[in-house]
Amino acid sequence: MSLVEAYDLVIFDLDGVIYLIDKPIEGAAEAVERLRSAGTAIAYATNNASRRAPDVAALLTGMGVSATADEVLTSAGAAAALLAQRLPAGAPVLVVGAEALRAEVRDAGLVPVERFEDEPVAVVQGYGPDVGWKVLAEASLAVRAGALWMATNTDRTLPSPRGPLPGNGSLVSVLRTALNREPDVVVGKPAPALFETAASLSKSQRPLAVGDRLDTDIEGAVGAGMDSLLVLTGVSGPAELLAAPPERRPTFVSADLSGLFGEAPPARLAAGTDELGGWRLMDGKLDGSGDPVDALRLLTGFVWDGGKAQAGSDAARELFTTWGL
Repeated sequence: MSLVEAYDLVIFDLDGVIYLIDKPIEGAAEAVERLRSAGTAIAYATNNASRRAPDVAALLTGMGVSATADEVLTSAGAAAALLAQRLPAGAPVLVVGAEALRAEVRDAGLVPVERFEDEPVAVVQGYGPDVGWKVLAEASLAVRAGALWMATNTDRTLPSPRGPLPGNGSLVSVLRTALNREPDVVVGKPAPALFETAASLSKSQRPLAVGDRLDTDIEGAVGAGMDSLLVLTGVSGPAELLAAPPERRPTFVSADLSGLFGEAPPARLAAGTDELGGWRLMDGKLDGSGDPVDALRLLTGFVWDGGKAQAGSDAARELFTTWGL
């Protein structure tokens, strides 16, 4: 039985799972089509607030990954909906971010503004490649004057083919430093709302969340009470996984989305096991050789139970060096 056969919905993160900025990750389109052929429901849940759901669906389709707008949940749309619940219709909201976020605010019946002098009653902050000092200064003044401060997400980085780039969390930290306080509300992952909404819309009883970040995707899935698969195509790597606290520990780990179709027991993190694939734990040391992900699965159970990762073979030592251990 493959891993995914136990679930009726797969909720994909996008950046680092399906694509890197604007380039599809190898095998992503094929994985999505295999799920559709098997009748498994699909949702895409992203913290990126720089695109609206139809734009995200169009981007995915252009990459060869099938998607419809109603399968996409963005932190921008969720933030605008939450603001509409809290504020009267027509209330001015200072938007820090991309045009997509302004459009979501406008469609929610609120008025996007850009200046403190427009007397905004709220500030909503999302990622935008053109966000600069000027609008951050206006936002700072508005929050000091009492405006609600909402962040679509606090991802420190965005994955890219060139390596991690500053994300919305890095921009939020500018205001956090200037104001010496935290946002009033953070909408996106690791808050469980996007996962819970996806499961509700699909009437799912057995959802699986797939992500590349422990601090957002996996922590959000744990908070929502969902099983999760960490793929190693984005931000979080082996060293971070081994050091993960309980609230950031996935159910499964795989190199990429092909892990959805592998056997579930081998893909599960191997707590209580001392041998997997060609690897084995002998006297607390990793010995043997084989698939690096099997070694990682074996070590996570050992380290999370209080052990210390040590290499017992040349292959293990080489692997530890690659992982930065």
